[in-house]
Amino acid sequence: MKTLGSLVYMFFEHHLKAEKGLSQASIRSYRDGIRLFLLFLAKTNRASVTKLTIADMTADNVRAFLNHLESDRDNHIRSRNQRLAMIHTFFAFAVGQEPTLLREAERVAAIPRKRTQPPATRYLERDEVEELFAKLSIDGRLALRDRALLLFLYNTGARATEAVGLTVGQLTLTPSPQVRLHGKGDKWRICPLWPETARLIADMLQTRRPPAAPMSPVFESNVGRPLTRFGLYKLVRRHTAHIPVVENQRAVSPHVFRHTTAVHLLEAGVEVNVIRGWLGHVSLDTTNRYAEINSKMKQEALDACQSPSRSSVGPPRKPIWQSEPKLLEWLSSL
Repeated sequence: MKTLGSLVYMFFEHHLKAEKGLSQASIRSYRDGIRLFLLFLAKTNRASVTKLTIADMTADNVRAFLNHLESDRDNHIRSRNQRLAMIHTFFAFAVGQEPTLLREAERVAAIPRKRTQPPATRYLERDEVEELFAKLSIDGRLALRDRALLLFLYNTGARATEAVGLTVGQLTLTPSPQVRLHGKGDKWRICPLWPETARLIADMLQTRRPPAAPMSPVFESNVGRPLTRFGLYKLVRRHTAHIPVVENQRAVSPHVFRHTTAVHLLEAGVEVNVIRGWLGHVSLDTTNRYAEINSKMKQEALDACQSPSRSSVGPPRKPIWQSEPKLLEWLSSL
C-alpha cells in the first residue's frame, strides 16, 4: 500500500506537472488547498501531518473540512467550491494509484458543489478609460512605464501573470507589432499591438541600462526587479483610485482591464470567436458571458426593435432570403 505522502508527491510531480502540464500559478493553488486539507486533518486527529495515513482520507473528513472553510475561516462559497474541485481531482488521481480508496473516492465524488450567484463582472466604460489615461502623469521616472503597462493591459486583455511574466523576446515592435502571451495550461497566443502601445514599450525599453536582453522582463519595479502580481495590483489601484466603486462591486484590478477589453471588442463588432482567441479562453461559454453584461448593446437592440406604440413598422420582418421564391429572384438579380 502506498503512503499518503507518496500519493501527494506523485499527484504534484507526476500528475499536475508532467501529465497535465499546469502552470506554476495553478500548481500553487493546488498546493495551498492540499496544505489546508492536511493541516485540518492533522488538527482533527491531534497528530502531526507526517502521522496521517490513507485511512484518514474519508468523505466525512472532506465534508468536515468544507464546513471548516465556511464556518471557521469565513471563506466564500466560491472558495469552498474551488477547494472541493481540487479535492475531487486529488481523489480521482489517488484511486488510480491505490484501489483501496475506491469506496471513499466514490463518496467524495458525490459531494456536490454549492450553488452560488456568479460574481458581478466589472468593466470600465470608454469615457472612464479615456479619463484614466488623460490623468496619467507624464513626468517622473516611472510615468512612462505606468502608461505603457496600463495601455498594454487594455490593448491585449492580458492576465496579471501574463503581464508580469512578459519578456522582451515575446515582443515584436517592428511594423505589424504583436506580442506572444504565455497563458493558462502552458498555451501560447498572439495578440496584435496598437502602434501607440508598441511605441511606448519601445521608448521604455530604450531607457534601460544595461540594454534589455531577450529574457529580460518587460515591466520592472522601481528597484529594477521583475514586477510582481502584488506590485501590478498596487499600481492599478493607485491609478484608478478616482474611479467610483459601485455597490457590490470591487475596486478596479488588472482583471477589470481584461473584462474591459472583451466588452469593448464586442461593442466594436468583433466576432466572439476572435475575442475568444484574443483573450485565450478555453471555452466559448466564458467569452459569451460578456454579451450578457453589456447593457449598452442590449439598449441598442431594444431601440432597433421599437414597440408598436412608437412605430407602425414593428420588429424587423423576415429577411427576403428566407422566402424561397424571393430567394431565387434575388439570386437571379445578382
